[in-house]
Amino acid sequence: MDNIKLPQHLAIIMDGNGRWAKKRGLPRSTGHKEGVKAVKRVISNCIDLNIPILTLFAFSTENWERPKNEVLNLIKLFGKVLDREKANLIKNNIRINFIGRLNELPNLLTKKMNELIELTRNNNKLILNIAINYGGRAEIVDAINSIILDLYDKKIKIEDINENTVRNNLYTHGLPDPDLLIRTGGEMRISNFMIWQIAYAEFWVSPVFWPDFDKNNLIEAIKDFQKRVRKYGGKG
Repeated sequence: MDNIKLPQHLAIIMDGNGRWAKKRGLPRSTGHKEGVKAVKRVISNCIDLNIPILTLFAFSTENWERPKNEVLNLIKLFGKVLDREKANLIKNNIRINFIGRLNELPNLLTKKMNELIELTRNNNKLILNIAINYGGRAEIVDAINSIILDLYDKKIKIEDINENTVRNNLYTHGLPDPDLLIRTGGEMRISNFMIWQIAYAEFWVSPVFWPDFDKNNLIEAIKDFQKRVRKYGGKG
């Protein structure tokens, strides 16, 4: 693996927790708990490999349609993980951010999230974005609404609106777009994730369920990424 030609922004659709558990005759909640261990591994791996930005798809706007008990357990687990990992995030110089419709989440959870954002604001070893209550279409709608407000307030003119205007109103404003998107669990779709940002991302789909995804799997994806010629629509 070339230690120089690394993705600068890695995005991951963490899929397969439920199937991992079902395969073992375990409850889905166990799969989600094992998935948390995989999250810790991939964060550590990105730090070791000097990948500066990592975005993880944790909970989508569509996930609210899952059975109520599963959703409640996921939200509860998420809050516990934030409490448990607070010290590690600070110690390991990780800056954490949350993207999605955060105002629709329980107040106690958003309070914990905002606290972590403030505590890690000046950290610079790894930028960790957690997409929670996130949907790519919802993000674009929110960006459009933000632009409309700026028009109404006369901060911009209609003729000023371009791709950069949209980009600057996305949840990920200020960050480069992902150059590598990994999806675990073998499904061949993007599931409404970062629709705008992944326009030119390289895709890597792994059959490995998320709880089993390890450093070897990550390196395999990066090696494949490094073989690709990124043309961005130009002649090759």
